[in-house]
Amino acid sequence: MTGRTRRDTEEYFRFLQLEKGLAPNTLEAYRRDVASYCSFLADRNVAGPGEATDEHAAAFVRALSGVGLSAKSIARTISALKGLHRYLLGEHKIATDPTQNLELPKIGKPLPDVLSYDEVERILCAAAPSADKEGGLWLRDRALLETMYATGIRVSEAVTLKRSDIFADQQLIRVFGKGSKERLVPIGTPALEWIARYADGVRVKLAAAKQTGDAVFLNFRGRPLSRVAVWNIVKEYTRKAGIDKDVHPHTFRHSFATHLLEGGADLRSVQEMLGHADITTTQIYTHVDRELMKAEHKKFHPRG
Repeated sequence: MTGRTRRDTEEYFRFLQLEKGLAPNTLEAYRRDVASYCSFLADRNVAGPGEATDEHAAAFVRALSGVGLSAKSIARTISALKGLHRYLLGEHKIATDPTQNLELPKIGKPLPDVLSYDEVERILCAAAPSADKEGGLWLRDRALLETMYATGIRVSEAVTLKRSDIFADQQLIRVFGKGSKERLVPIGTPALEWIARYADGVRVKLAAAKQTGDAVFLNFRGRPLSRVAVWNIVKEYTRKAGIDKDVHPHTFRHSFATHLLEGGADLRSVQEMLGHADITTTQIYTHVDRELMKAEHKKFHPRG
């Protein structure tokens, strides 16, 4: 790497750090990407990015594909190179951008892990007196798990849920999601009944003489549950249910959405319940639904 190239790239990294506020890990990944690019150019007797042509940039991307790099890694590398050349162009260090015609590879969204109806039932039923938790905390855990599956709320929304947010007569809860955006979400009778049992039998003791606020789900000290605590609760009952899957709180949200769509719910309604600002975020669950349809076709169609 020539002295000029080193200066130009370091200025670019300072720009990313100070002006763009890139995270340290992302910045380090960009450094590796640019270093690989400069090394590729040097092997072809190109002094640096300032001398690169469209063909050099395209050949570098083809080389990345040739070594088996994932589409996600290639997309990140292209973003790093495009950013570098745009920066150099803006600083009048180059006259043209050799990366302007590079296209990011399409990255398919991974399908979320989803529990079957039977697996959800097994996890819920694992929160029972046999769980042998001090102070009847299994009741709190059952109410929590029932609420997450019944409503699809995020773990952050579950731990901040207040008693004043539960409208039992209307079978609704009020949720404050990302950006404190408020929404109303239906909650079924079973979840409400478990919340009532927990509130009367356990929460009243946990809250005694404590500064609990109005939070629904409390720890044994009488304070609101943390997100880590909810994570551990989900893991605990998944293990007790004998389910060998990587289940976490968000899995209940995924399962909630998928089971609604499988049952014929409208995508827009599910979007509202999940609190997604953009319906394209919700549409990932239609892919899960398609997988179900394909499985059903294969199972029941004579030529499936």
